Amino acid sequence: MLTLAGHPLAVPILQGGMGVGVSLGGLAGAVAACGGMGCISTADTGFREPDFLKKPFDANLRALKKEIRRAKELAHGAGMIAVNAMVATRQYAQAVQAAAEAGADAVISGAGLPLDLPGLVGRSDVALAPIVSSARAARLICRTWARHYHRAPDFIVIEGCRAGGHLGFAEQDLLDGTCQSLDEILPEVLAVVHPYAVEAGREIPVFVAGGIYTGRDMAHFTAQGAAGVQMATRFIATYECDASQGYKDVLIAAKEEDVRIIHSPVGMPGRALATPLVKQLEAGLRLPPRHCSACIKTCVPSQIPYCITHALIQAVEGNVEEGLFFCGANVGRLDRMMHVSELMDEVTREWRKHQ
Repeated sequence: MLTLAGHPLAVPILQGGMGVGVSLGGLAGAVAACGGMGCISTADTGFREPDFLKKPFDANLRALKKEIRRAKELAHGAGMIAVNAMVATRQYAQAVQAAAEAGADAVISGAGLPLDLPGLVGRSDVALAPIVSSARAARLICRTWARHYHRAPDFIVIEGCRAGGHLGFAEQDLLDGTCQSLDEILPEVLAVVHPYAVEAGREIPVFVAGGIYTGRDMAHFTAQGAAGVQMATRFIATYECDASQGYKDVLIAAKEEDVRIIHSPVGMPGRALATPLVKQLEAGLRLPPRHCSACIKTCVPSQIPYCITHALIQAVEGNVEEGLFFCGANVGRLDRMMHVSELMDEVTREWRKHQ
């Protein structure tokens, strides 16, 4: 059994963080109850709070703490509860600190390089993990953490080019299909982290994400040295997922040919469905923001083609016309609703069978 910062993880499956509002306390708690790591997205967690439009920062932190407590209650002491915090957000530091205060077991951070993450959480009982898409990024993070904070990552998540949402690859490489594969990135990252693990006197488990769908996929990567996997899109088609049923129905109905690589106002490419919003953007239309919650550090409302917060909120509520529906490359394989416990059992059983 893996132990991350003192927390046992019976099942090495991480549920990827999905914002806005797709993975909150309900989904995260259900995954943890099965022995895995459930993950709450810190991206505009408070969008349903009554004061969100006027005081988004206050609403987000309040809701984040509430969702962590709810997840902990649902987990009944099993698994781990993590948060996914995007470096690109203005509230990054405050969200990380609030999560630690509320009792999160782990902070997973990406959408930028989390070089200062250990400085935001001065506790060894909270596992810290960067999301990387290359050995180069892993090396820079490990070196920076060791030099400035005398700390190594508690684990690392590699997100490959088949993941959903924001992607750590060049947009043209994604369109051309020339990105490194997980099979290529994994051994390189394992080689990078090895000396830091030796220095820390413990393992630094590496999890892979992006295109992981079955237990057979999981067995393939654990045979190559991965500690486990992170999955996200598959968890959307579960009853416990915090998104509306309308959101889930859109993804279940999606086909492989409906998937697009889009450019996000975050400044990164992303993978999403070709809904009416995406088609309008592809046609060159601009949809000026109606309201700004000051979510992204680099966002200039007068210049962006659309407001990603508004688009993600509309999606999670099931608004097909205005919503941005992020998804992984395997979204076309979703065909039915399941309980989290069924999904975890299916993947784990198949993984053990093919080990």
